[in-house]
Amino acid sequence: MLYAQFKHIKVSRFILGSNPFSGFSHQSPQTDWDMRHFFSTAKIKETLRTAESLGVNTLIARTDFHVMRMLMEYRDEGGTLQWFAQTCPEVGSHEACIQRAASYGAKAVHLHGGVMDHRFAQGDLDDVQPALDLIRQKGMLAGIAAHNYRVIEWAEEHLDLDYYLCCYYNPERRDKRPAHDPEAPEVYLEEDRQAMTSLIQHLSRPVVHYKIMAAGRNDPKAAFAFAASKMRENDAVCVGIYPKDHPNMLQEDIELLEESLAAYAPVK
Repeated sequence: MLYAQFKHIKVSRFILGSNPFSGFSHQSPQTDWDMRHFFSTAKIKETLRTAESLGVNTLIARTDFHVMRMLMEYRDEGGTLQWFAQTCPEVGSHEACIQRAASYGAKAVHLHGGVMDHRFAQGDLDDVQPALDLIRQKGMLAGIAAHNYRVIEWAEEHLDLDYYLCCYYNPERRDKRPAHDPEAPEVYLEEDRQAMTSLIQHLSRPVVHYKIMAAGRNDPKAAFAFAASKMRENDAVCVGIYPKDHPNMLQEDIELLEESLAAYAPVK
């Protein structure tokens, strides 16, 4: 496994995402439902242990009660993946989510991408830096996520943070509401991917690249090759898996990332 450095924290360049664990397919309500049935707590913990065995050391997951209960059980059973926590607007404020993350041992917290998109659209961003400051006061790395590249552009100019989560696509406008609407149609545009990945090259902090496969719409080999061509030395990717019909998906995805990074490694 290849690793990046986020300040003092060693981070696997393949980070396991948890959207499928929580039933967020970004495909259809039926797929959401199927994912929830497939990913029992036992199946999630099995997946985390498999990730560990393959060298992954980081999980990105929400600060909701389902995730925290699962993490408690996983750690009680000897699990070692470190948690980068994402705030959740439907279960509390920035402050409440940050406190939960700290109490459950998160190494980092980033503000929810939909919330950041929504706040940016509404011009309501005054509490973002205080939330980042609170994260650091609790001893964790502080970051933000966003789907709209202009949010990241604004953050680079106005915020003091430790890392970014940059979505390759802006599939669902969050102008009127921050939370994901599973009934809303999603649009994955190449122009959005190009805008975000071009911006990433100029950012001052490490970036976690996410939705690189457009929630299952892109060919994995091509998606990892594209991401590798845009990743800097201390960048990582976050990928969720749904291995119901493809049991070796996690291992194959990791191999695709590492092969792609090797192909795009600068010549010394």
